[in-house]
Amino acid sequence: MTTPLTPTPEQWAQLERAARLAAKRAYVPYSRFAVGAAILDSQGGIHPGCNVENASYGLGNCAERTAIYSARVLHDLQEIISVVVYTPTARATTPCGACRQVLNEFGPAMAVRCVCDGDEVIETTLDQLLPHAFGPKNLTDAAG
Repeated sequence: MTTPLTPTPEQWAQLERAARLAAKRAYVPYSRFAVGAAILDSQGGIHPGCNVENASYGLGNCAERTAIYSARVLHDLQEIISVVVYTPTARATTPCGACRQVLNEFGPAMAVRCVCDGDEVIETTLDQLLPHAFGPKNLTDAAG
């Protein structure tokens, strides 16, 4: 998959608002670290997600994956153009390794913007955050 589209300034603003709002819905009774994410799909749809913790810590889910899983099931997500991740921190925080891998499944070259309560903004692409990633292209190459 290639990602030919780039979000407009208005789409970036909408994504950031959606990510910040999603963080307010996070279920984080253990860490108190509410994260919000919003993805932009190739049809222009915006899909928010928040982190959801569980008493069995390994069963929690990150904001980015919540957004993707919801969009895939409810809206037949095919490709992600970009993602905004909001953390309630002084410095911006990038997606964890597991989320990078899941994001790669739907947009290996997507634009990534990480925002926080401070002034720092990280702007990059997923292929820079996850170089040499394993994904659908590897399976296509193997099939021949």
